Amino acid sequence: MSDVLAAIKACLLPDEEKVHPFYFAGRAIVFLGLAVWGWRFITNTWQSSYVMESFMHHINLPFHEAGHFLFRPFGRFLHVLGGSLGQLLMPLVCLGTFLYQQNPFGGTVALWWFAQNLMDLAPYIGDARAGELPLLGGVTGSEVEDYHDWEYLLKQLGWLYSDHKIAAGAYMAGRWLMVLAFAWGAVLLYRQYKNLDRN
Repeated sequence: MSDVLAAIKACLLPDEEKVHPFYFAGRAIVFLGLAVWGWRFITNTWQSSYVMESFMHHINLPFHEAGHFLFRPFGRFLHVLGGSLGQLLMPLVCLGTFLYQQNPFGGTVALWWFAQNLMDLAPYIGDARAGELPLLGGVTGSEVEDYHDWEYLLKQLGWLYSDHKIAAGAYMAGRWLMVLAFAWGAVLLYRQYKNLDRN
């Protein structure tokens, strides 16, 4: 067990070699930018329009649509769920890739993105019953039956009347994961600062 914990620690918090001040400064700027931006996500709620109007929503949308395509062969339920899975899997793939490449700071950015994607999904989940959000195709969920991903998914599961609770849970999970990304990034930057190449 101690070997496993040591391996996880080495992956997430590796021993730092001398860090060039230029690279440290770039990481610090990225960290501060994501912290300020992330604070806006954290302090809003799933009912606010901030998440859906964010620049990140337009980045996440193509991965959502690609997820529908990728999961299409696995039946209707997974095809519909695939959109949300697609936008969640992409940052997880990036997280795994950064860790494999021994770049844990890049991993913190990918974790931030994953958390933001959970928040991005929350208004869509919470709209399952109301069907008021405009969808691709120029219609709303209330205009076309089972066109809204989360209306269909929650209906199939018998959870339609829990849409607001599930949305709030997704948003809260996103908040905590974003805080975790900040904490991880701060520890990495502190360790790198202590190991700056000052020559």
